[in-house]
Amino acid sequence: MADEQLILIDFWASMFCMRPKIALAEKNITDYDCRVEDLMSDKKSSLLLDMNPVHKLIPVLIHHGKPICESLIIVEYIDEVWKGEIPFLPSDPYQKSQSKFWADYIDKKFYPASKTLWKTKESTERETAKSEFIENLKLLEEELGDKCYFGGDHFGFVDIALIPFYSWFHTYESCGNFSIEAECPKIIAWAKRCEQREAVKNSLPEMHKISELILGVRKQHLGIE
Repeated sequence: MADEQLILIDFWASMFCMRPKIALAEKNITDYDCRVEDLMSDKKSSLLLDMNPVHKLIPVLIHHGKPICESLIIVEYIDEVWKGEIPFLPSDPYQKSQSKFWADYIDKKFYPASKTLWKTKESTERETAKSEFIENLKLLEEELGDKCYFGGDHFGFVDIALIPFYSWFHTYESCGNFSIEAECPKIIAWAKRCEQREAVKNSLPEMHKISELILGVRKQHLGIE
């Protein structure tokens, strides 16, 4: 596959950008052009503005010159275009609806609490965010149950939606002064299983690199020591 046919607009630390990278790797798609967007700059690239003029956000997958935006939509697109032996989403309509529900829950409930946890200056607000973060993660842990992956025996859509956050866990723990493993041991066990997959291991940045980045952002841009 030629580079000009498949382009991913990316930033290495974005959990949303990690999703399509994992999905592509799971489909054994490695020959694509990764265009790095500098999120530390106020100026967005002309490519991003041209390909996602509505939201102006990453990631964007460009396939044969056509943009696909929003990380979960991109993952579903990858699943449909490069069909494999085991799809990310189940074929059963109800099971598929449940997978999409929990992926949406991650974006609308879990992510906002995780973001507030490291961005806020106020200790009271941070404690509230930490409580919400733990509550949301416990609910996801309950949904996981004793299954190997969220979809059962096979790595799938919800796993791809959540596992990128694992690379941020050390940052959340440092900012909130708590242990995720103590609160949600099954989630950590699940994350370590996922990390054994080549597609995941090669797509997630090291935790300490995320922590170094965010500590710098907190100090330089948010005034948090």
